[in-house]
Amino acid sequence: MQYRTLGRTGVQVSTLALGAMNFGKIGRTTQDEATAIVDAALEGGINLIDTADMYSGGESEEMVGRAIAGRRDDIVLATKATMPMGDERNHRGSSRRWLVTALEDSLRRLGVDHVDLYQMHRWDPNTSDEETLSALTDLQRAGKIRYLGSSTFPAHRIVEAQWAAREHHLSRYVTEQPSYSILQRGIEAHVLPVTEQYGLGVLAWSPLASGWLSGAIREGREITTSRSTFMPQRFDTTIPSNRARLDAVEQLAEVADEAGLTMIQLALGFVTAHPGVTSALIGPRTLDHLHSQLAAADTTLPADVLDAIDGIVAPGTDLAAHEKNDTPPALLDPSLRRR
Repeated sequence: MQYRTLGRTGVQVSTLALGAMNFGKIGRTTQDEATAIVDAALEGGINLIDTADMYSGGESEEMVGRAIAGRRDDIVLATKATMPMGDERNHRGSSRRWLVTALEDSLRRLGVDHVDLYQMHRWDPNTSDEETLSALTDLQRAGKIRYLGSSTFPAHRIVEAQWAAREHHLSRYVTEQPSYSILQRGIEAHVLPVTEQYGLGVLAWSPLASGWLSGAIREGREITTSRSTFMPQRFDTTIPSNRARLDAVEQLAEVADEAGLTMIQLALGFVTAHPGVTSALIGPRTLDHLHSQLAAADTTLPADVLDAIDGIVAPGTDLAAHEKNDTPPALLDPSLRRR
């Protein structure tokens, strides 16, 4: 396992980090299975575990808490808030009112008195940066948060939050967690230049592109991945964007074979090769998944392989741009772009 500094914090984190979204009902993972995955991940050198309050309605945090009991100090523990936690309209977002409650709930589920990294899961257009950062700064000063982070923020919102922190003398976000893979490279054109400019650590989620780059999806095979069972539209190869992904996967498989690599090694090696990326978040559902991903821990792709990847999916290109989670609201709601 390799280690890098998380932004400018001085904290050393593994280049592969454990994402816990699949813990609980989302991934049909039991506590014993989750604990075994955490055990094996730590043994493999992973020292950062990332979860969120909304993963399986809080079940993921509870499982992580039980799995790390007795070894909390050896782990960089990250969680998130802002996504809906029930039907109540104020049990979501980035207001002070909600974040104070959401953090207390997360600490209780995790069984800890603080988290190392508290991330805003999405940009909340209804709440000012000053409101959010003021609340987070107070929680940090209270010792309940060590560092603040954002997740899936558009580039301009990352900049606005940095300026708001400076203008109002508040703590700033020190990390960003964007979606990044060979098949979704859009952040290379806007987000990564900004995170590098401001010295943010980057924790890339979905480096295997929801399983497209796992090696399990190939031409002529029935797609039976776990993700395809509850998100079938993202794997319907009659849809042009999915057809483009499958075509790219077939070409990438040839590159991997010629380099003597698995598709997983190619995919994770690509993400961690970017100088702006700190860690790739892996989200194994089983021990077998984890071991196949840990095999990429020391993968370093040579220039010719990276060039070959560029020839298949151009830098800065998203093959499924409609699946991005950082689209400005006005592009989704016509009323916001009409007088």
